[in-house]
Amino acid sequence: MNLPNSITLTRICSIPLFMWVLLSARFTSANGEKELLASALFIAASITDGIDGYIARRRGQITTIGMLLDPLADKLLIAAAFVTLVEFNPRLVPAWIAVIIIGREFLVSGLRGIAASEGFTIEASDLGKFKMLVQIVSVVAVILDHRWREWPVYGAYIFPVDWIARLAIWFMVLLSLVSATDYFVAFWNKIDRHVVKRRRRAFVLSRRKKRDAAAI
Repeated sequence: MNLPNSITLTRICSIPLFMWVLLSARFTSANGEKELLASALFIAASITDGIDGYIARRRGQITTIGMLLDPLADKLLIAAAFVTLVEFNPRLVPAWIAVIIIGREFLVSGLRGIAASEGFTIEASDLGKFKMLVQIVSVVAVILDHRWREWPVYGAYIFPVDWIARLAIWFMVLLSLVSATDYFVAFWNKIDRHVVKRRRRAFVLSRRKKRDAAAI
């Protein structure tokens, strides 16, 4: 087990801890301890997503198990976060929003699985990477909104947590739909070209067989 894979496993192991902090009665929201601790855990887990990939590429430690665990950890983290938020803060995250966001993750994973079986890959788009950043902001903002609608700064309520959380969640839904469409278009274009090439190859091989048969 190399360092990048260990970091990825740490991210997976942090998921039940994150959910427990948000839903457990051991932590209270009286002073915001629950929200601050859960936000810190989610941010730390999200940061490891970039760290493990960077170390794996830098050290040449890209492995099959790592290629399996890394996207799985990402999907589990996002799915766990939004499923938990449906119960923790349903005012901002109703169930249908969680279904759209989680459904997008399953769709992209399915498309990549089919692409891999056909012998090609679908690279992460810049839009998909930007979506991850928006996910972090939206999840943290919704968690903090459970305790603070506005963030007190030097005694004055000037940081609109509720407004940012609402904007981030709706932007997250929009990005999920747009990026899912972007991945599907990329998949369709590649699979269509792949099918055309396979048909051409089969046609060429059949013509060669006919010529060989005629020569005999």
